[in-house]
Amino acid sequence: MSEPKQKQFRAIRGTRDILPPDSSLWNWFERTAREVFESFNFREIRTPLFEEPELFGRSVGTDTDIVLKEMYPVEGRPPQEIQDYRRFIAAHGARIKNGSFVLKHLVHDVEQVLPELLIAQRIGDISDTDNMRLLQVIGEDAKRLRVHLRDEFLLSSEEILNLAQRIVYAAEDLRLGEQMTLRPEGTASVVRAYIEHGMHNLPGNQKLYYVGPMFRRERPQKGRYRQFYQIGAEVLGPSDAPAIDAEVIEMLLALFHRVGLTRTTLYVNSIGCKDCRPKYVELLREELRKIKDRLGADSQRRIETNPLRVLDSKLPDEQEIIATLPRISDHLCEACRAHFAKLKDELNLRGLAYEENWRLVRGLDYYTRTTFEVTAEGLGSQNAVCGGGRYDGLVELLGGPPTKGIGFAIGTDRAILSIQESGNLPKLPGLDVFVAWMGVKSYPTAGVELPPEEMKFKKSLGLADKLGARYALILGEDEVASGTYTLKRLADAKQEKYSESELFAHLKNGG
Repeated sequence: MSEPKQKQFRAIRGTRDILPPDSSLWNWFERTAREVFESFNFREIRTPLFEEPELFGRSVGTDTDIVLKEMYPVEGRPPQEIQDYRRFIAAHGARIKNGSFVLKHLVHDVEQVLPELLIAQRIGDISDTDNMRLLQVIGEDAKRLRVHLRDEFLLSSEEILNLAQRIVYAAEDLRLGEQMTLRPEGTASVVRAYIEHGMHNLPGNQKLYYVGPMFRRERPQKGRYRQFYQIGAEVLGPSDAPAIDAEVIEMLLALFHRVGLTRTTLYVNSIGCKDCRPKYVELLREELRKIKDRLGADSQRRIETNPLRVLDSKLPDEQEIIATLPRISDHLCEACRAHFAKLKDELNLRGLAYEENWRLVRGLDYYTRTTFEVTAEGLGSQNAVCGGGRYDGLVELLGGPPTKGIGFAIGTDRAILSIQESGNLPKLPGLDVFVAWMGVKSYPTAGVELPPEEMKFKKSLGLADKLGARYALILGEDEVASGTYTLKRLADAKQEKYSESELFAHLKNGG
């Protein structure tokens, strides 16, 4: 009988491994981003991979697909004794159901366990307002039953049963551990850190950038994954001057130019502020209601929850319909109109080409005024590699002081894919020197990339060639004794002898 096959483990759907040589391309892209951003005086911020779910509900918007469909919840498991406390109370449920429970035992057990649960709630092992309410139910109902036991006959049998059941049900409904979610985007986390650490007290604007993974449970497609990567930048501070917006866009385009993403298009728009945007949204909603039957299911749902998202629809059948809808540019207040005009002046001053796109609304609730997007060739219909905009008011929404903000996020996966498909790949550094050592006495002198065991000369050079090395350093016992080394250039087989100092100088100068 043949042995059963062992399970072959694979990356979870929507995730992937980034292997060499692709990982070298990723490192180069991220390193270049850091160099460009820091030349504009941005500094890196690193935030946790998980946050409280409410952070994204309040900032991104409770009616967005991210919050409704795509977040990955994470339950922080509390210590085992906390789980045992809940189970201790809930165990009375079976006895209550068959009528064999003893009231004084239930009350005694609740009074023993409840203080520990309250302590767990205070230190965060049991969190959120729903759990606080459940603990209050357990405590108050147990108190009423204790009074009944002391004074007797205050409650009817039905009332006693109802209170006992409520205690057990409340214990069963307790959600143990901190409620967390993997971060679906980076801006909310940066703003949370800005508030938590009092960064508004620092001088001037805070110019921050981040690099790292994000997580969304969405349908995987070309260049889009459930664990994906973003490089983002944010400016938080007292000013909403259009020059700040233009500088952020200039920095972004400087990066794309540096990495060879030249076949790109910058789109800009203004979506108004809290004074003019709500009026436009209501007008848009009224017009969408008139044509509701001609729209798809997603757009129909968004009419009531977030009508601006209808403008972002990519469905072919909806494009002609959307083209007839009112444009927000015709409904901006005077201040927003002036801000947008000044932004375009600033972009022209910097020599940055752009196109206006009245449908560019961005999908997140926190955007105001400036929105922008960069698309790249080679990615099909989902061709955006970066999106961003202004989010004045988000800091206040999350409990911070009045603060202006603007930022963007680059989809690293899609940017890398666009670079690869453009054929404009950078020449990345490879292995410079392979040490072809021979003889036991020469081994301690060897370094860099070298075979772990002695190999014949020809075989060693063959391995160096397969590894893509530029040079092979031939190191034998004679070389060690004389202090001279033979350096063979593998491209043309040319070789020369060098002293140690000459060798380092030669390699340092690029060979």
